[in-house]
Amino acid sequence: MQTEIINTLKILESGGTILYPTDTVWGIGCDATNNKAVAKIFKIKNRKEQKSLIILLDSIDEISKYVRHFPLQVKDLIHHYHKPLTVVFPDAKNLAKNLIAKDGTIAIRVVKHPFCKKLIKEFGKPLVSTSANLSGNPTPNLFRDISTILKKKVNYVVNLEQDSLNPASPSTIIKVDTTGNYEILRA
Repeated sequence: MQTEIINTLKILESGGTILYPTDTVWGIGCDATNNKAVAKIFKIKNRKEQKSLIILLDSIDEISKYVRHFPLQVKDLIHHYHKPLTVVFPDAKNLAKNLIAKDGTIAIRVVKHPFCKKLIKEFGKPLVSTSANLSGNPTPNLFRDISTILKKKVNYVVNLEQDSLNPASPSTIIKVDTTGNYEILRA
């Protein structure tokens, strides 16, 4: 795994894009603080920039670096939730401008996946993560289902878990307000 971390870090540090395993489906990613790298993701997916992307963090404690309001009850929910949970927060900060939604929100997931967690920790910045499909196409649940065209568009494909036959599923998504009230967007 360490060799893949080193190889992936080189790409991320140079503003490149990656295809990598996460705690949900395979993701297309880049440095979430780099406007040019984020623009590449939209181009790879053939996706309009009005559609938001999510970021991955390695620790709950990192969330307050990227949002102005992080209610305590949301922290507890993330910590205790039984499956991957993506939270849409208001008032994003310290991220690439083209990553933040027009309403100022950002979707964040704290990962438990060993590779992602270690990669983000060593990189020291959040990663963009969006499903490994072209916009409008179904989300692949296995690496082998990812289109060859898409695999060729990224700068690096992580060489881990490519033979896995355990189908992945997307995360639960909730949207919170500044006081901690939330609504479920996807169960």
